[in-house]
Amino acid sequence: MVKAVIGEETQLKLAEARLEQSSSTPAQVGLIIGKLSSTLDRGFVFDLVPTPPNDAGAPPCSLVEPDKRKGPKPKSQSSDSYSLSIDKDWVAEHARQVSRMLVGGMKVVGIYIWISDNAFKNSNIVLCQTVMGVAKAAPLSESDWDERLLIHICYSPRRWTCRNCMVTSNITSSSLRPCDFKMGRVLTSLQRFRCMYNFDIRLPISHKNSSNVQTMSEALRHEISIHAKYLKSAKAMLDGNLVVHNDLCTSDGLHEVELLLPFVEDTEVCSQKDALGVLAFSGSVCSFAYLNIREPISQAVADIKDDIITSLQSRLDIICDEADGETGPIDTGIEKARDDADSQEVGDGISSGTPVSQIVLQSLRKACGLSLPRRVFIPWLAGTFVCDYLQPSETFEVLKDRCVELLSMEVPTDASKILEPEREAPSAVTKSFWDVAVPLSTASSSCLEKGGPDASRGESSQKSTDTTDAKITPNIIAAAVFLIVAIIVGYILVSVKS
Repeated sequence: MVKAVIGEETQLKLAEARLEQSSSTPAQVGLIIGKLSSTLDRGFVFDLVPTPPNDAGAPPCSLVEPDKRKGPKPKSQSSDSYSLSIDKDWVAEHARQVSRMLVGGMKVVGIYIWISDNAFKNSNIVLCQTVMGVAKAAPLSESDWDERLLIHICYSPRRWTCRNCMVTSNITSSSLRPCDFKMGRVLTSLQRFRCMYNFDIRLPISHKNSSNVQTMSEALRHEISIHAKYLKSAKAMLDGNLVVHNDLCTSDGLHEVELLLPFVEDTEVCSQKDALGVLAFSGSVCSFAYLNIREPISQAVADIKDDIITSLQSRLDIICDEADGETGPIDTGIEKARDDADSQEVGDGISSGTPVSQIVLQSLRKACGLSLPRRVFIPWLAGTFVCDYLQPSETFEVLKDRCVELLSMEVPTDASKILEPEREAPSAVTKSFWDVAVPLSTASSSCLEKGGPDASRGESSQKSTDTTDAKITPNIIAAAVFLIVAIIVGYILVSVKS
């Protein structure tokens, strides 16, 4: 449980000055970017990000006047009865999109509110509901915390207060609990870690039946969740040394982390008779993590592992969101594909207008590929980075617009300051079973198209036999020559001795 919260003084003072300049705005709501440390029982606030207006241009929160049906009230009491109205869904959507742009050790840990003291007291339930929506839209980790922060910045007297909001299904006034809050140096004391993680996952595509018919996005999402459990048990090397659970990082600079993956014991397999093909999911993920100097290195490793999986899930979410926005509901429908999977034959497995991510794997007749967005890193605060994802057709101008809208930050005009460690984006490619089990040449691939798997298999077997015979013949000749030379030398030695 968070008992104390420390905010980055430089950023919070800038936020306070920004709010003072917008004194005409009676209320403002936004997100808290920071970290909650279970080992230290503390929360750290890095920055406050205001929630932008919604698609209609309306502010995300506003003050609601007292109910006039209850009769007029004295002017001295009318201002005390104002309450807060918040577009909770919009604030949650803002949190969801911002969470994609954060790296390991940085999360959306709650909301802040700029409002009068009396209006704050009249809006406890609304604020708790907003915090709960943010918690669901931007979870902290797999074993999610049941608490978030709520910072109240009061008009007059100018006062900062922080409360711990318990995220439960039963929201009451007691869900808000006060906690100690102070400002200090947080960002400059962070330790920096980086990891380049390479992966190559192979998922067999089996014959059609009602239980395993999947779209490409469903299969990838399922495989990422499985890989998350596999990655969780990986050991880590820090600058060439094995990480021990309670080790602390005492040196400055950027530290390189390497993950040592365990052997896979339980893998998804299917017989040759059931295999239609293989879905190959591979690529590289660059991950950054930031750690408080008092936290153990193992926490940075856990943050990196979580960031890798979150990054893969975010890329897939972006692909699916764009597909839903561009094409809407798929005409053929996945359910129809499940029902007709055994009886319907499609030329190449791709229906007209169907996004690649929504293609049913079992209906594919040709190779198909899906490229995920590429992750880039933008300088943020005190040497830290945030990230964004670029599609092949997108430019840095799109990235700049998103950073301004979602994080209220300016992107450096010098493009060289934007890091692009992932030269090739992760991708998923469907392959024929024989392309994976037996590597084929161009000629054998042509044979596969004309004569089917058996013809290609026979040709590959013949080539394998010819190659083996060619390797065996020189070995036999060499052995025979060696034997003859040994006999001659032995005969000469015996003759000399006699």
